[in-house]
Amino acid sequence: MGWSDLGRCGAVAAGESSLSLKMVSFSINLRDGMGNLRITDKGLKLEGDSEFLQPLYAKEIQSKPGRPLFLQSSRNVSVNILGSNNQLLTQLVTGAHGFKAQGKMFEVKSTSGKLLFSADEQEVVVGAERLRVMGAEGAVFSKSVETPHVRAEPSKELRLESPTRSLIMEAPKGIQILAEAGDIQAICRNELRLESKDGEISLDARRIRLMRLPEGKASTSSSSSGTRQTVYEVCVCPNGRLFLSQAGTGSTCQISNSVCL
Repeated sequence: MGWSDLGRCGAVAAGESSLSLKMVSFSINLRDGMGNLRITDKGLKLEGDSEFLQPLYAKEIQSKPGRPLFLQSSRNVSVNILGSNNQLLTQLVTGAHGFKAQGKMFEVKSTSGKLLFSADEQEVVVGAERLRVMGAEGAVFSKSVETPHVRAEPSKELRLESPTRSLIMEAPKGIQILAEAGDIQAICRNELRLESKDGEISLDARRIRLMRLPEGKASTSSSSSGTRQTVYEVCVCPNGRLFLSQAGTGSTCQISNSVCL
């Protein structure tokens, strides 16, 4: 049986072992190669689709210039980086259940080399100019968040919410809440407390409205017999509670302080 016969049958017998060739047009000429397989000075050149039934060991795998490189598997594709003692250093696995990467650090950079995202055991860094969360529930943080600026998109609302616990904002040099073209609302079920330990609390506006303040009732003997006034004065109890008292020629807070009891 000659070499031309080998090209048709696709098998070579060498002693007790055999070499199976899943290709046609086998030739002993190295320049012609074996079907889609060529032996060159730089290594092996394989054209077309290929199937490897056992592990493939190579220093470099690349496609032809300008052509894509496809890696396909019926289960998963794994890329493992091993150390000197054969220990696993880095692993990349893509399978039917998702994508998994294992290593000491993970980085994503732009074409210009700018860091876009990095993660290690200590921290996760987002280097992009803007972090956008598209989910309907927003972003959920189980612990603290440290940031110099929190801002909603134009024409969008910004909501900071803790459904079952408290929401705390801390800053050593102050906290500024600014709405340039809208309202700011602070709504709570129980108490809303504004406290300044060493400074003061200023309410700066053309009009300040205190809604639903209790109205102190003056005794019958001290009430005036004139026409009922619709102007009130704001009184302060010793415990800090505010209430309204019907205005008179003088202060009526003393005679209407039943709210403080």
